[in-house]
Amino acid sequence: MTINVSQTKDATGRGWAIVIYGLLLGSIMTVVTAPVAAILAHWRCPGSAPWVASHLCFQARTFWIGLMACALAFVSWQGLGYLGASPVIAWIFGYLFFTALLIWLVARCAIGIHRLTANLPIDNPKSLLFDLHLSRK
Repeated sequence: MTINVSQTKDATGRGWAIVIYGLLLGSIMTVVTAPVAAILAHWRCPGSAPWVASHLCFQARTFWIGLMACALAFVSWQGLGYLGASPVIAWIFGYLFFTALLIWLVARCAIGIHRLTANLPIDNPKSLLFDLHLSRK
């Protein structure tokens, strides 16, 4: 069995990918780290090994998809208020949305960290949900 030299712990950009996953997870407590993670992912992608670049693309898309989902939820929440919905309905909507977003973010980061530590690329970095292929044949 031969090991692809570019798919090792020493691959270019691998350390940055680990840091960016940490920043994305840190955004659960401090939202400020999410844009920093997106900027770093976009910045480090061009010079990285191809398999690490798949992680960086996955991370950047995690930020942008999450941001768009939050914007859509905000507009929907405002629409509920405009239509005169009960504050309880708006509270339930917000609670369910942000709980689902939190689960989505943690799952994407967990899958990414698992694949990164196994020196595997993200098979479909442009997926909306998760890259669920956790092992290669």
